[in-house]
Amino acid sequence: MSSNPFNLENKVAIITGGASGIGAATTELFASVGAKVHVSDINLEACQQRHSGSAFAENISVHHCDVSDKASVHGFIAKVLAQGPVDILFNNAGAGLVGTLLQTSEEDFDRLYQVNVKGVYYLTSALMPHFLERKAGNIINMASICGVIGVPDRTAYCMSKFAIVGMTKAMALDHAKDNIRVNCICPGRIATPFMLARINEYPDPEAIRADMDASQPMGRMGEPQEVATVALYLASDASGFVTGACESVDGGWFAG
Repeated sequence: MSSNPFNLENKVAIITGGASGIGAATTELFASVGAKVHVSDINLEACQQRHSGSAFAENISVHHCDVSDKASVHGFIAKVLAQGPVDILFNNAGAGLVGTLLQTSEEDFDRLYQVNVKGVYYLTSALMPHFLERKAGNIINMASICGVIGVPDRTAYCMSKFAIVGMTKAMALDHAKDNIRVNCICPGRIATPFMLARINEYPDPEAIRADMDASQPMGRMGEPQEVATVALYLASDASGFVTGACESVDGGWFAG
């Protein structure tokens, strides 16, 4: 372990869903501490715009990837690996859905599963042979508070995030002796651009924001940067003895 365990110099990271929110904040943070970051998004133009003016742009390469499409994922991973070894995979890309079981169409259920669950499966299985060959790797999966407790009106979303928690724990055990660590992050409500845009669709956005803030014991939503710092901890040598963990970033929601 270096004198600064949060230093990612000489590390190469892949981050999906990096055009905004948590993915964008994590890309910037990783790049700021020395990592070479390959960031992808289904919206390539938005991802390019988000990172083109970065103070750390020289450490950031932007790619297109649709995590729900196996061919897109494998093409992305092959392109990255052609440039050299990879140390860190942050499976951040995901989709949300509001609704009870009876309010969830089969098409929406399948779409959420394809993005949130199979997306992680596609990325991780595409990169795992590389990690096994190197006898080193670090995988971080984006789960949710909805992956550790039930939340009303989120049936399909909870299904997908509980699946991520289970995959994380199982893969951590499968590969602990291969020097491959696998962990996940379980955020509560985070004030991402997507979340704020959804709030503004309501007739009374201020009331909705107040309700969402109050849903967490700390009385506010988290910020993308607060999740990014946990991703940095899991990606760094500081968490060298941590695998199979589900790190809560939820303002105390899970504790209550």
